[in-house]
Amino acid sequence: MTRSALLSEKEIQQIVDTNHCAPRSVLGFHQLTDSKGKKSWTIRVMEHDADSVLLNWHGEPEKNAQPLKKIHDKGLFEIQVPPRKVLAPYHLFVSYKNGDKTDLFDPYYFTPQLTDMDRHLFHEGNHFDIYRKLGAHLKTVEGISGTLFAVWAPNAKRVSVVGDFNYWNGKKYPMHSHVNSGIWELFIPGAGHGNLYKYEIKTKDDQIFIKSDPYGFQMEKRPGTASVVTDLDGFQWKDDTWIEQRKKSNPLEKPLNIYEVHLGSWKRVPEENNRFLTYREYADELIPYILEMGYTHIELLPVAEHPLDASWGYQVTGYFAPTARHGTAKEFMAFINRCHEAGIGVIIDWVPAHFPKDSNGLSYFDGTCLYEHEETKIGEHLEWGTLIFNFGRHEVKNFLIANALFWFDYYHIDGIRVDAVASMLYLDYNRNSGDWIPNKYGGNENIEAIEFLKKLNETLFHYYPGVLSIAEESTAWPGVSLPTHLGGLGFNLKWNMGWMNDTLRYISADPVFRKYDHHMITFSLLYAFSENFILPISHDEVVHGKRSLLNKMPGDRWQQFANARVYLMYQTAHPGKRLCFMGTEFAQVNEWNESQSLEWHLLKYEEHRTFHAFYKKLNRFYCEQPALYAKDFESSGFEWIDACDHENSVLSFIRHSKTLPEQHLTFIFNFTPVPRSDYLVGASDKTTYEKIFDTDANEFGGSGFNNQSIIKASEKQWQGRPYSINVDLPPLGAIVLRDKK
Repeated sequence: MTRSALLSEKEIQQIVDTNHCAPRSVLGFHQLTDSKGKKSWTIRVMEHDADSVLLNWHGEPEKNAQPLKKIHDKGLFEIQVPPRKVLAPYHLFVSYKNGDKTDLFDPYYFTPQLTDMDRHLFHEGNHFDIYRKLGAHLKTVEGISGTLFAVWAPNAKRVSVVGDFNYWNGKKYPMHSHVNSGIWELFIPGAGHGNLYKYEIKTKDDQIFIKSDPYGFQMEKRPGTASVVTDLDGFQWKDDTWIEQRKKSNPLEKPLNIYEVHLGSWKRVPEENNRFLTYREYADELIPYILEMGYTHIELLPVAEHPLDASWGYQVTGYFAPTARHGTAKEFMAFINRCHEAGIGVIIDWVPAHFPKDSNGLSYFDGTCLYEHEETKIGEHLEWGTLIFNFGRHEVKNFLIANALFWFDYYHIDGIRVDAVASMLYLDYNRNSGDWIPNKYGGNENIEAIEFLKKLNETLFHYYPGVLSIAEESTAWPGVSLPTHLGGLGFNLKWNMGWMNDTLRYISADPVFRKYDHHMITFSLLYAFSENFILPISHDEVVHGKRSLLNKMPGDRWQQFANARVYLMYQTAHPGKRLCFMGTEFAQVNEWNESQSLEWHLLKYEEHRTFHAFYKKLNRFYCEQPALYAKDFESSGFEWIDACDHENSVLSFIRHSKTLPEQHLTFIFNFTPVPRSDYLVGASDKTTYEKIFDTDANEFGGSGFNNQSIIKASEKQWQGRPYSINVDLPPLGAIVLRDKK
């Protein structure tokens, strides 16, 4: 064995033990200059258990291959050659002790690709397309095709790329660490699209972790957890017109009618072992259905990769990877492209609040609490069994903000619904006294999370004007949908969880007792214009023993359907945008089960078909009436006629539009099964009204009690108004009147 005079014993030992944090400084190509200015080239190769290594310059005959000297028994080889006119990549012909042979380009020939500016911006928290640098990226470097791998693991002793291209051997491709950055990088020639890989991380105390790529663009379908080298470039988008129109539009003044969907259970294929639909099948089946039903947007429960079906996607392990359950990344792009071509917006649920403890994920990533807090009182959701992101760490904030932007960049999505915002805002969220740590001012506000959310929204709207950023926030935190320069969090919409909880409690009660809870159906109008609200009837309300929407309703079957119709009309008429979970539209009987299809077979029954027809007509009615969406967030768009008839459980109000001439729609609700003839309603003008919607119509399975197509106002003063109309109120029904001019 010959020792190299140019390497210290320590360096050699670190290389052969795969403990060198900067192997590119030892291995690969190096140009040396002696004291007299004479240059020479040195090439070193580490191939464990190799007998011999030959070097052959790319493009030259194999007979010209030159042997390297073994300078350590474990497989460290070296050769010194005179400088050539042109430096080029070289082949290594390796023969192993077991008789195997391989021909490869030396990964350590190639110089690092990340720039000082990349590293600076990332550590500052402002590298908003860091996903183009970290992760696995197909590249051609000096004419050689391969994959550039890069990962942030600042506290690791060593990081190696392992995959199906190197027998998952962590000694094969140790990565090079950039000084004082914690970013490890290696270009591996020959690694390409479809290869499986992970990072083998050796900690300071010599533990070995095998981790999926935090920035990986695709992952194996569960139960596999490997990342997949994936080419995201080259998809031919055909939605330029859609994107341009989105930039110029104000979504708050347009109809927003959202169909909330869980892709794993909207529909399955029972004949094929209950398999999932693919993204392509969803494009063929779901998109026409959305168009038929009259929705404007689809909101997908989290599509980022997750290991557990029962988490519905809310425990993410692959933040940059659409789930492989339904196909590839480009097939998901094609689905969204088809949505846009059909005029349908796409919103995805996004989960920046927490992540699971799965060993292949972000948890204890480099042997330390890198993405999470070390202190469990601020770093763990005990109820959910998940870890909380450390929002005070610049690189973690950069990871999350870049991830949000990534979905708009590569997948052209139209909005994010940010999950569990309340859990981010409060340090004492769902914690008992003594189980949380106050902020530096002694309060319970999570200052770092608040600043993160503000920066997220500022950045998002800077790069993607016209999109939606929706907060699922369940408290009375002020200014959630207020711009940050006015002191708000910067979202442009917020789920109205209070409306959902109060109105569902009200409508679930026996009508006999509703008069005692009348405030629950009217209370939301006291704060309806304090935020830009979406009125959700979400997936959370139809699982875990809460029953389906239909089965929440009291009474016999006819009354249940009637209650559901009048409730959905109330959602439509109330100020705010609309969202309903899948299955609501045809009155699913059983509560939602993520492991099976919706109950599509119910549509063979008349009562479900007529309800389905009702919902379709309601959707179209909403989109066709500017009074129902143009002034959702302005108090001038709503006017009570009577909110106080609790004895009869009757409500009446007017919605106004911005159109010229201004449109006025009058809504009258009867939340009891008692039909009421000649019910007197106040009117501001002596005009004629036409009935334009009746939830109790025969065509919807109702009683058809109201036969008034035209109603004329009389001069009788009522409810503080100079005129009035006599209306026949249907049982458990609502009618909508429009001024006939």
